[in-house]
Amino acid sequence: MRRVVTLVVLGLGVFAIATGLLLRFYAYPALAKIPHDPKTSAVAQGSGITALVYVEKSGSPTQPEIRKNLNLTSSTFVSGDLRAPEVSADGGVTSWIEATRITDDRDGTTLSASVRELCLDRFSAEAVAPCTNQYLQKAKVEGKDTKIPGTRGQAQFPGLNFKFPFQTEKRTYPWYDTGVSKQVDAKFDGDDEVQGLPVYRFKVSVPPTDVDGRDVPGSLVDRPEATVSVRLHYQVDKTMWVEPETGALIKVRQSVKQELRTPDQSAGKGTTVFDGTLELNRKTVDANVRAAEDNKSRLWLLTGLPVILWIGGGVLLLAAVVLLLVGRRRA
Repeated sequence: MRRVVTLVVLGLGVFAIATGLLLRFYAYPALAKIPHDPKTSAVAQGSGITALVYVEKSGSPTQPEIRKNLNLTSSTFVSGDLRAPEVSADGGVTSWIEATRITDDRDGTTLSASVRELCLDRFSAEAVAPCTNQYLQKAKVEGKDTKIPGTRGQAQFPGLNFKFPFQTEKRTYPWYDTGVSKQVDAKFDGDDEVQGLPVYRFKVSVPPTDVDGRDVPGSLVDRPEATVSVRLHYQVDKTMWVEPETGALIKVRQSVKQELRTPDQSAGKGTTVFDGTLELNRKTVDANVRAAEDNKSRLWLLTGLPVILWIGGGVLLLAAVVLLLVGRRRA
């Protein structure tokens, strides 16, 4: 009888450890992937903002106008391109489409709008190539519609774009910043909580950077000439609160400043065309917290449960060894 009990305990121990290994090292990599068709929306808002607005006037093309003390809303919707060649049901790559529009709360005027598509690694969440359908398209806000296709063998938006990896670590990650059109450092800034949910805080800081050249009406930059060539300088301070198990963005705050400078102007001496802070509103943060808690519970079955199985299996194996030794001594 003792031998039967010993064999049962030994079998249960081996089974528990094997199941834990299977869940953690086979099921987790297979199931912990970002979805092919997320269908998520986010709304960020800000007040007291200075911004450049292109105004339509009867009988003339749109004209740039600087407005101050604005209340702005940025709306973003993310969906999946299920027809993209890189997408397959169990594949490790997906293709997401992001549509963003910033509007003036007062009259609904669109300040900027864009659509972009990119391919992502479904576990790390980083942009990958090849990506057949990647592109960036800016809406007709400045009097023109610009579509910039990507190069198939090169990621058009390198780095992280929508979220952090599963099992986010306390380190620096590459984050793609649309303002400078390249990846920048997202540095770990400490532990925090959002509505009781433990999160990691990351910060991105881009100093004033020359990002574009353009011709603008002289009146816009206080010059007598009809047209003046200027350079657009951009800077940003961005804080992201990330749930580490899922890598989901829970809360985001971004302060941006854009300045037009003529060749003879130094930093701070040009014409400010955007200066303000946008932050995800309460409704969006609430939805992000609920989604993160649900997904975190599901992932626990693949990360937390294996640890319990390993500990329990180890105890059972130790008990089986003790029973074997006791049986031998009595024999």
